Amino acid sequence: MGMNHDIEPQTAAGKVLWHFSMSLDGYVAGPNHEMDWLDTGIATRPGLVGEYVRTTGAVLGGRAGWDAMVGEARPYGGAWQGPIFVLTHHPEDATPAADVTFLSCDVAEAVRIALKAADGKNVEVLSPTIGAQLLERGLIDEIDLHIVPVLLGHGRRLLDAPGIAPIRLHPARDGAPRAAVSVRYRPERP
Repeated sequence: MGMNHDIEPQTAAGKVLWHFSMSLDGYVAGPNHEMDWLDTGIATRPGLVGEYVRTTGAVLGGRAGWDAMVGEARPYGGAWQGPIFVLTHHPEDATPAADVTFLSCDVAEAVRIALKAADGKNVEVLSPTIGAQLLERGLIDEIDLHIVPVLLGHGRRLLDAPGIAPIRLHPARDGAPRAAVSVRYRPERP
């Protein structure tokens, strides 16, 4: 049985994408924004990384994630080059880097700035907290998730917003608009 390819390839259409690889239990990073759990030889659809490298025009992230990643490779293992915007309350003490702009403004203004810089391509939101704020304001066009067959048990959740009303989603593909996605895994034995 092959891989499940139930979504269309990503297109560069000036969208605001909340884009993450996520553990099956809903975490997008470790407790201190670690991403080492992702380096486990995960199989993805052929050409998937190339799709995002071609369709991404700008990246919007948060300060805590930036501080944890300073000195690390750029998105997609360095294959993507372009403007990165980091939203922070304290831009004056941020560690600078090439093509990185520190913004201290409202999230809606940060998206406007990133969309302009993306020049018709997509803006990838790589922050759970910023993504949640944009989702609440209706500024996320798509939530693009790659569910990785791992259970982390703790870390940074995709959405950690106690008390909000359920947010209904529709698959970005043909078929039933409220269809559930089914996955089935077996734990590895030592």
